[in-house]
Amino acid sequence: MAEHPTLERARLTGSEPQRDPVPWVNSIFEQPWWLDSVAPGAWSDVVIRRDGEVVGRLPYAHRRRFGLETIVQPPYTQTLGPWLSTGEGKYARRLENENRLLGELIQGLPPFDIFRQSFSTSLTNWLPFYWSGFQATVRYTYRIEDLSDLERVQSDFQEHVRRAIRKGQRTVEVIPDCPLDELLRLNAQTYARQGRRTPHPDALVRRLDAACAARDARRVFSAVDARGRTHAALFVVWDDRTMYALISARDAELPNSGANSLLYWEAIRLAAQVSRVFDFEGSMVEPIARFFRAFGGRQAPYLLVTKASPRARPALAAWSARQAAGRLRRRG
Repeated sequence: MAEHPTLERARLTGSEPQRDPVPWVNSIFEQPWWLDSVAPGAWSDVVIRRDGEVVGRLPYAHRRRFGLETIVQPPYTQTLGPWLSTGEGKYARRLENENRLLGELIQGLPPFDIFRQSFSTSLTNWLPFYWSGFQATVRYTYRIEDLSDLERVQSDFQEHVRRAIRKGQRTVEVIPDCPLDELLRLNAQTYARQGRRTPHPDALVRRLDAACAARDARRVFSAVDARGRTHAALFVVWDDRTMYALISARDAELPNSGANSLLYWEAIRLAAQVSRVFDFEGSMVEPIARFFRAFGGRQAPYLLVTKASPRARPALAAWSARQAAGRLRRRG
């Protein structure tokens, strides 16, 4: 007789040993070791097993803030959300199974006042969340989906991108192992230009860098001129499916050397060797989106899914307003 589905909610802590990768993920961001790095002691997952096999998983970070229980996106984590194994068969049967699994994952969540997660681009069905009172909006990242032919990839670059890359090749040298301190310095400078502090402590980036380095899943590129000045730096992470541009920073006080465009091209070239897709970790900010499109990045929609209890709705609205103000400030 088939075993009935079982659901579990695991509370995992950063004090546990280094974790091996698990297959029940849509991306690197859902790996237990990644979540140990960005949300140590503050994440859990809902897991559904059928006949001993994992068929559904929903990892989430949780914290209590201003007296509210929140399920939120951890730092430097582009997407989370459900992973599903819906099996084979006719579409209607697979969709029915998907809806059932999503419903069970929702039921397995702990009580919360605010839920806010960005789902993987691979998950387009959020109906069970809608039926459970959640809301969703569409956001976009930009991706190069096929890296098998780099000449074709480069042919999709707009001409000003190709010019910037050629200029960078004449002006700076690409260093594939930039010291992390240099990246952090440029990143802090980038936020300072906007009148802001870096939103997350350097210790978090160091912890994440160490975890990725231990698994050969990251590279920190920099572009350095003949005088030893770092013009730009780019931190990328990957698994065997997708490489993500995680942190990009440049020195705006130096002349425009094309360094930033050159580093993205070097990252795309590396992605063709270690992964299959390059994700610019897209932005809804117009100038940033325009920059990514110029590399031939194609829009890939993903869902931002939210829910708030009545007492938490003002807090969620205020948070959304701050986000919108930040986007306008960066656009300016």
